[in-house]
Amino acid sequence: MTVSPRPLRRVSRSTSTPIVDVSVLVPAKDEAGNLALFLELCEATFRAESARYEVVVVDDGSTDGSWALLQQLRAQYPFLVPVRHRAQRGIAEALRTGYLQSHGRVLVFYPADLQFKPEDIPRLVNPILAGESDMVTGYKQGKYEKAFVSGIYNKLSRTLFHVPVRDLNNVKAYRREIMAALPMRPDFHRYMIVMAAAQGFTVTEVPVPLYARHSGRSKFGFSRIPIGVLDMIAVWFELKFGQKPLLAFGMLGVALFAAGLLAGLGALVWLAITGQGQRWVWTVIQTCLMLGSTFFATGLLGEQIAQQRSEVRELRRELDELASAQQDEDADEVMLNVTSGADRESP
Repeated sequence: MTVSPRPLRRVSRSTSTPIVDVSVLVPAKDEAGNLALFLELCEATFRAESARYEVVVVDDGSTDGSWALLQQLRAQYPFLVPVRHRAQRGIAEALRTGYLQSHGRVLVFYPADLQFKPEDIPRLVNPILAGESDMVTGYKQGKYEKAFVSGIYNKLSRTLFHVPVRDLNNVKAYRREIMAALPMRPDFHRYMIVMAAAQGFTVTEVPVPLYARHSGRSKFGFSRIPIGVLDMIAVWFELKFGQKPLLAFGMLGVALFAAGLLAGLGALVWLAITGQGQRWVWTVIQTCLMLGSTFFATGLLGEQIAQQRSEVRELRRELDELASAQQDEDADEVMLNVTSGADRESP
């Protein structure tokens, strides 16, 4: 049964909401040795740009004093928005939290370890602000200690998803609506380009220099390889059959059911001709019929789940549209108040 969405209440925002063009989302886990320099470089970069920036640093359960440092740095850098996870929840959750706390129409995923310098952020952002692309990803220029593993991962991804970029898991900038349209799942940030391209958003890439870490150590090891492969298969299945799960489970169920039926007919013909029965054939027939029925029923259940997901996605889209419209109205009101105040002060 389809449930019609109820009218949504408008969410009011304070007129003090800052007007921001670009929000840099920075997941940070135990990066106390890098945050001060990272923000200093951000300030130097933003000073030369006409676009208005903010940096949303999400402390993802750090235990090295990162949160206390962010509180001190907030007084020094007005563009800093510190957010905290009390326990580690991963990069995908940190990006989602940063997105919910941000105000920019363009979002940037950037790490705090200074392997990528803030001076390269405008190169990712400018094509989007100019209307030339919906999403811009960087591809690494320089020595990379995990280049072999990364190369295999990117080659498999390009083969499986047919996305013509060299580096899928890198720093990237994207329109706000891309984040709103993506499903919430662990490690989804690795496949943002794939999912955005599948929804019709345009993707381009620019070279981005890679540097050695300024402080700390990498949080990722070779144990991530099997997890990455399984995630790749999950994303492929989502894009291929997520909207129509009956195509996968139903076709497999029908194929097994048909195989069992044909095997049964063949066994009957053989019994009629030779007078000999084959017990193992009847075991195969029963297995095929049972599995076929199970897969087909799973496909029907999946269709119901897909319908519910579609309705939730539509509700999210309407909420984002209402929030965006309200934010635009608040921005217009702020500009009107500023103009009115300037008129009153003028002689």
